Order: sequence, then C-alpha cells, then structure tokens
Amino acid sequence: MTGELVNVSDLNQYAYCSRRYWYLHFYDTQGRNYERVEGKTTHENQSTRGDWLNELYLESEQLGLKGKIDVLDLDGARTVPVERKRAESGDYYRSDELQLAGYCMLLEEHLDEQVREGAIYLYQTDQRMHVPITEEHRNAVEEQVEAMRSMTVDEIPPLTDNPKKCEACSAREYCMPEETALLEPDRAHGTGWEGHG
Repeated sequence: MTGELVNVSDLNQYAYCSRRYWYLHFYDTQGRNYERVEGKTTHENQSTRGDWLNELYLESEQLGLKGKIDVLDLDGARTVPVERKRAESGDYYRSDELQLAGYCMLLEEHLDEQVREGAIYLYQTDQRMHVPITEEHRNAVEEQVEAMRSMTVDEIPPLTDNPKKCEACSAREYCMPEETALLEPDRAHGTGWEGHG
C-alpha cells in the first residue's frame, strides 16, 4: 500500500478500528450494506442552496490524501468544508473530527490558505456543528496516513480495545473477535476482549 493515496473517508474507518479498516482495504468485505447505500442516496437527494458547492474532489501527493468534500460553504470570507453524517446518537466522534481535518488539510493545499475549521452536519438532528481544526488534529492525521500507508496484507492489526464497536460491524464475520480471543489469547491481551469467546 506504500505510495498509495489514502482516501480521507478511510481516516474515519481506521480511527474507529484499524482492524476493521484492514479487512475493508485488503478484502472486499463491505458489500452494499444499508448504511452505505442509504448514505449515498441521502447525499444524492441533498439540494444545492445559497453559497454552497457540492462535492469537490481533491488529492495531494504531499499529504498522501485524496477525497471528496461533501459540501463547501463559501459564505463570507471563510471557506468551510462540511461533512454530512447519519448519526443516530445525534453526536459526532473523534474519528469524524479526523476525517474533517483531512478535508481541511486538502483544502488548505488547494486554496493555498489556512482552513481553521470545518463543520459536521448531522441529518438526524438537523444540526451543524463547527469543529476548530487544531495542530493536534493535523499531527494525528499525518501519523495515521503514515500508519495506513505502511499496512501490509500479511500483518493484521490487533483487536479493538472497545468490544462494543464490534456489535454492528460489517466486518465482524471476517474479523471473528470472539474466536480470535478464544484461540489466540495473546492477541486479546490489553484489548478488552480478554475472557470473551
């Protein structure tokens, strides 16, 4: 995978669970599940209004990233990338922030000016949350891109440290966390999967 550009949306997948990302990247385990199809339909049905630009594709060899920004809000002096999310909880997560930071970094390079914030729009609550993009976000994105680009098909990442993440995971039948914890207890050590299986 070295030299390959990382899709910004995959920053979210990897931050959520590197093992899940490994399965999605090296094996076609995703298929067409409800969340992906429904999410795509929701995007397609979204109307354009005001000073919005829909779906801007950018890539950068320097950052090692590529991706499509859902919406660019061009209102006023700032250009704000907006990521749209289906979130039953009505909240967003650290993994969403990293994805947004990746888009901001791509946009910065494209515009040759600083992009200090992005926004996450939550369909469920019709809320738009502004997220300041910090140096810590930028460093985390750079580290994660490096880690993702150095992954190999021969080296499967460890189990997630939060077994709750596995409950609705589409890669669970391939990943087999309980079976792994039972048959290879050393792989479960320190992950929260000890004693499962």
